[in-house]
Amino acid sequence: MDEPEAGLNFHEFELDDRLLRDIARLGWISPTLVQEKAIPFLLEGKDVLIRARTGSGKTAAFAIPIIQNVLRYKSETAVRETSVIVMAPSQDLCHQIAKVFANLTYSCGPLMRVVDLSSKEEKATHRHLLAERPDIVVSTPARLRAVLADGTLNVRESLRCVTIDEADLMFSFGFEKDLKEVLKHFPPVHQSVLCSATLEDDVVALKKMILHNPIILKLEEPQLAVGNQLTHYQIEAEEVDKAAILYTALKLKLIQGKCIIFVKSVDRCYRLKLFLEQFDIRSCILNSELPIKIRCHTVNQFNQGIYDTIIASDEQIAENPNLVKKKNDKKPSTKQLLQQNESESSVSRGIDFQCVSCVVNFDFPSDINSYIHRAGRTARGNNRGSVLSFVGVEEMEMKKNVEEFLQTLAGDAEFSMKDFSFSFEEVEAFRYRAKDAWRAITKLSIREARIKELKMEMFNSEKLKAFFEENPRDFQTLRHDRPLHTVHVQEHMGDVPEYLVPNSLKPMIDVMNAKRKKKLVEKHAAAKKRKAKESEDPLLVDGIDYMKKSRM
Repeated sequence: MDEPEAGLNFHEFELDDRLLRDIARLGWISPTLVQEKAIPFLLEGKDVLIRARTGSGKTAAFAIPIIQNVLRYKSETAVRETSVIVMAPSQDLCHQIAKVFANLTYSCGPLMRVVDLSSKEEKATHRHLLAERPDIVVSTPARLRAVLADGTLNVRESLRCVTIDEADLMFSFGFEKDLKEVLKHFPPVHQSVLCSATLEDDVVALKKMILHNPIILKLEEPQLAVGNQLTHYQIEAEEVDKAAILYTALKLKLIQGKCIIFVKSVDRCYRLKLFLEQFDIRSCILNSELPIKIRCHTVNQFNQGIYDTIIASDEQIAENPNLVKKKNDKKPSTKQLLQQNESESSVSRGIDFQCVSCVVNFDFPSDINSYIHRAGRTARGNNRGSVLSFVGVEEMEMKKNVEEFLQTLAGDAEFSMKDFSFSFEEVEAFRYRAKDAWRAITKLSIREARIKELKMEMFNSEKLKAFFEENPRDFQTLRHDRPLHTVHVQEHMGDVPEYLVPNSLKPMIDVMNAKRKKKLVEKHAAAKKRKAKESEDPLLVDGIDYMKKSRM
């Protein structure tokens, strides 16, 4: 986390000892700029509009004072009531916010209860959760509107604070009507907080709806990290060449560390995963079609370093802005409503990917905001990062627009995206391999891969639920980067023969091949040991396979 110049520490805010203990447990010593400025105003109960860039610590900026204020309320009365509502535009973001609250209330035990209503649970489940009158409710506007309308949740007398995160997306995601209905159930006097990366017209409209004489924190910081902290690269390439460059860069370790690869659709995610799979490059997909728990599990394993490459698509709003109902549009069709619901499950915006070294725009973003949010996944806190963008002929105009925007961030200094040094003459054999592998992926293989993963994840999350609850270690072994095997994979393609490698990179490849051979030896040894056990007792097989057979 960034340390402000004044060197302020969290204990100087006069927070509850339990809250300070949890802050220390998370390893936070000094507040970020947005936290230093926002927390004092929020502790005083003032309405605040927070504008700060992605990765600046906005969630903790409103979570810490909320918890402090709730602890103060509870010291004055023993009545259990819902006094705080936090809204966010997607299930993933709601889950992430709820997790921050859970981490910051760990030392409070049962005294403080937080409920996340964003998951697609039955009404009876929501009714049971809300019957205990949790102190803090986190939800999307649509879910919140439902429980308020049917009387499952009543906050007319108890509500003290309302917070809306990623406010700039609320109207874009089609939540305008839901928000207006939700506000009818709130008391006239309560504290309100808006958090947004931008101050566009929709945010201004939302500000008028819920804020009263607010403090506006428009922090003097760029929307992206600047200077040497974040480096922007570009390379002009068309479809097949993009795949060849990416394969070569990953295989020769020209891209190192944890990497997020952005494409423009879920189908493209699977095409790219199947392509990399042919070269023994493991990757996982962040798929909005999968359940929230699976998506969060995928992100958590990526953050823990279990795998290094994750492929994600932009939220549908960024790619298809015309699909969303605007203020003066006619009533949306059933198809548009379904697409709006899908956008609620967006997976890339606002999610906290940790320690990302590089963002790769395999498909160049469709607008400047998308570029900002993609690039904002890296160079967070004091960490350095880089963005590599592939640019086709049709994308040159948008690239120029992005460069002009980045020039405004650079100020007086001249700015242009650096050229990614890449000579096809030195790696022509890689290019030949990549073209064959890319062409081998058909629409049918992509469809089969999507069906296979959906079935696998559904089985793991439902049929083995009880098993994983009893065996949490086995749940940790559930990997989302396993090969899908819907395209024929030739084992030798995972090796990089010495004659293919440029002279300057040969020492690095020797080390990589040595590690690969070691892994293969270990893999064969483990398979041999397992086969020996199975011959002794057919029931002594892998725990997950055994549970699958026993429950089918």
